[in-house]
Amino acid sequence: MKFSIGDKVALQVPMPYLKTVDNVSMLRPPDLVSLDEVGIVIGLRPMDLLEVSFRRGKFLIPAERLNMIKD
Repeated sequence: MKFSIGDKVALQVPMPYLKTVDNVSMLRPPDLVSLDEVGIVIGLRPMDLLEVSFRRGKFLIPAERLNMIKD
């Protein structure tokens, strides 16, 4: 599935950890983002990594772990 900047997404499955988008990335606990929370794609990285903004932070998420939310 192809994602674009501005797409609304949600996690398909829980993540073992979350990696921040910061210049010096940090690993954060997975409970910062719930499966029913909607995020917005804010950046595209190589190897199908997406920068996604959620309510409690901006994280790098592999594309295969995300579902696109239809409006």
